[in-house]
Amino acid sequence: MKRARLVVSDAAIADILEQAAWYEQQSGAVLAGRWERAVTSAVLRTVSGPATGTLCSFRSPELVGLRRKAVTGFPRHLLFYTFRDNEVFILRVVHGARDLESLL
Repeated sequence: MKRARLVVSDAAIADILEQAAWYEQQSGAVLAGRWERAVTSAVLRTVSGPATGTLCSFRSPELVGLRRKAVTGFPRHLLFYTFRDNEVFILRVVHGARDLESLL
């Protein structure tokens, strides 16, 4: 099977960078680097196996088909994405305790 094409939203990029900056400020560069490696790994795993993420069950019809995957090592952070026509679209990377449906 051909590897899926990856598209990352501006919001997801901002999520990743803001979380890295927060980790660096709170705990230093080591934790921030670990976060960046973990997110990169989660994205690569998603592209390699997009059907492996858990389907979400939000009320909004616009979110039908949205999937989620935990970021290894940061299990409360979730990567939200869609997979259609051999394209993985990373929508957001956020902490699961947030009001997810309103963010997405």
